[in-house]
Amino acid sequence: MTTVRCAWAQSESMWAYHDEEWGLPVHDDRKHFEFMVLEGAQAGLSWSTVLNKREGYRKHFAAFDPAKVARFTPARVAKILLDPGIVRNRLKVESCVKNAKLFLSVQREHGSFDRYIWAFVGGQPIVHARKTSKQIPPRTKESDALSKDLIARGFKFCGSTIMYAHMQACGLVNDHLVDCFRYEPCVTGTRRTG
Repeated sequence: MTTVRCAWAQSESMWAYHDEEWGLPVHDDRKHFEFMVLEGAQAGLSWSTVLNKREGYRKHFAAFDPAKVARFTPARVAKILLDPGIVRNRLKVESCVKNAKLFLSVQREHGSFDRYIWAFVGGQPIVHARKTSKQIPPRTKESDALSKDLIARGFKFCGSTIMYAHMQACGLVNDHLVDCFRYEPCVTGTRRTG
């Protein structure tokens, strides 16, 4: 029997991400920060390119600990930029350090980044019933509002399309197609087993 997945999951590395992570509700600040770093790096590139560099990001970005990344010096940024295991774009790497500082500020203000971001969807995942990939928009009014607020706070690489990708990845919205085998588990928030 063939496993039916969302059309964008075209390779084994993408299958693992699709099957085990994408769309599951996230309530962990470090995981939110990880996706902010990776999605910012992805701007203008394919997600598979960034996913293939995820280990490089884990290594260089203190396992996505925003408190540690916020203390990165210009010398540390310069060293990171030498490694082809990440997207070597100075603006993107420098934005991670700035965003880490702002991320900590949001945590202080709201108690957690998770509490802050989930407020944009009323604290519950928005569950769509899309039948084709063409029905999935690049952005929504919720991602517009989130992006606008983040930009007002000074965050970089957080446009509405990037933030909608974050909302999809972290389960704030369920954009698995209805015939995808992950649709129901992501609705119920259960992990795939077996």
